[in-house]
Formats: sequence, C-alpha cells, structure tokens
Amino acid sequence: MRSPFAYTPRPGPLQSASPGAAVAYLGALTVAAFLYSNPIVLVAAGVALVLAGRLAGAHAAVRAALWMGLTLALLIVAVNALVVSRGETVLLRLGDLPLLSNVITAEALAAGAVLGLRAAVVMVAFAVYSACVDPDRVLRALRPLAGRSALTATLVSRLVPVAAADAARLRDAARLRGPAAAPVGRVPLARRLLAGSLDRAVDVAATLELRGYSLTPSDTPQGGALVGRASVRRSRYDRRFYAVGAVVLAAATAAKLLGADAFAEYPAIEVGATPATLALSAVLVLSGLAPLRRPIPQPPSRRTASNFQSLRWKI
Repeated sequence: MRSPFAYTPRPGPLQSASPGAAVAYLGALTVAAFLYSNPIVLVAAGVALVLAGRLAGAHAAVRAALWMGLTLALLIVAVNALVVSRGETVLLRLGDLPLLSNVITAEALAAGAVLGLRAAVVMVAFAVYSACVDPDRVLRALRPLAGRSALTATLVSRLVPVAAADAARLRDAARLRGPAAAPVGRVPLARRLLAGSLDRAVDVAATLELRGYSLTPSDTPQGGALVGRASVRRSRYDRRFYAVGAVVLAAATAAKLLGADAFAEYPAIEVGATPATLALSAVLVLSGLAPLRRPIPQPPSRRTASNFQSLRWKI
C-alpha cells in the first residue's frame, strides 16, 4: 500500500522544476501563512496550495493533508477554548474546573481557529512538497554543501511515507484477524511499527555502508568521487516558480507594511478586509496557478496530416 505523501513521478511543471525552484515557490506560500493571522489571507494561501497540488496531480496527498490538517485544527480549537478564558463574548459557562477555563468564549474559539488554519495550510504545503519534489534530486543538489545532512534529510523524506504505509498495513492486518480475536490497541501497533522502523533503519545503514557512504573523501577512489560535485539538471519552468515565489514574498511584505494583517482576537474579534488584504489574497490565489501546464501547440504539418488521416478513414 503506497502512502499518498510518497513522491510519484508525473509530467508537469512542478515535478520538472529543480528542487530549489519548487522550494522557493512552496516556501513563499508557507512564509505568507506564518506572517499573517488574518483568516482571509490564510484561506487564500490554503486555496493556492490546494490548487497547486491538484494541478500538479497530487490529489491523494492534498486530500490526506486536508483531512489531517482539519482534524488537527479542530483539536487546537477545542484545546484553546478549554484553556483560554479571555474574551468578551461568553458562549458557555463550565463552572470551576481544575486546570481548565471556567468559560468558553467566542474569542478563544477564533484564536484557536486561526492557529489550526495555519497548521492545516503548512501541512498541505509539506504534502505537496513530499509528493511532487524528487528526494533524489534534492540529495544531488545539497550534496556539495552538506553531504551527510543531505543524505539524512533524503532518507527521512523517503522513510516517513514508508512508515505511514506500514501503519496502514498493520491496521488492516489487525482488522482481518476476525471478530473472535482480541482487539489490538494503539500501543501494541505503535510498538510494532517502531520495531519495524528500527529494523529497516539498520538494514538501510548496512546497505549504505556496503556502498561506501561511510568512507571519507580521502579514502574514496578517484579522489572522492562519491562526494564529488553533482550536476543538477535545470528546467525551463525554474524561472516561472522563482518569479512567482518572489512576487508572493514581495506582495506579502508590502501588504504587511500597509496593514493588511488587520486582525485581533482579544478582547473582541476584529477582522480587517482592507484593500491591501483583498489584493494580497488575490495574488496568493492566482499564485496557485503556477503549476498549470500550457498545452503544446501542434505544428501545422501534423495537424494537416492528422486531418488527412481522419478524412481518409471517413472516405
């Protein structure tokens, strides 16, 4: 069973772009989500990331990230409402409870919703990155800077989806044991998943050692061929994603200075919808169209040939 967050090669601008261009594009939207607390801007950033993921073909990753992000957002809202007692609009009185607030306010719910929405947006961004950016190309791009760190990051990005797939297989195996079998709790499943992950880590370490990754540059043949400088293939889509990322960062910075983040949770909820806020939201939503693939025009000769073939078949 393949994890939805695992990288899958697909034809498209985002998959064809270099890792630096993809990170610049997705990172700009993530930075905008961290810079702003206005829910209008956060929703716009989330719409842009969902649109980018769907245009790139990562439908399963976007769905899984939205499900996990919204679940986490609801948990954050509930915890914030039960812990924070600030706000003027009292919705419910709970009485004297230890370690909890005695009231639930609309302002506490709004503050938790903003935090949960930001977490969901970031999860979608990382899901699109995991499903659309080739970890092998990331390793080749980072090897000249930090070989061991790049290898570690690449292994983590590859093994996390594998662990998620192992957890799904363990849950399916537990359900297929039949109604007469004792129910399997989360703790035994987590223990088995951890043991399997450790076994896989030992196997990966032994494999890397046999391939010579533990050797120092002076010990490698041809003067360190294993850690030599790797060439990174560039794409014609790099300029597009670099340009869109720069526009998003510039627009977010300028709108921040113009007061586009007009939002306050306490003592009362105030959501500002200034022209700068709406303009920035429009820029963010339009940036989600960057992975759109333009149709390649067919040469006239081919169109004529294809028309001739269809006409001949009709005759």
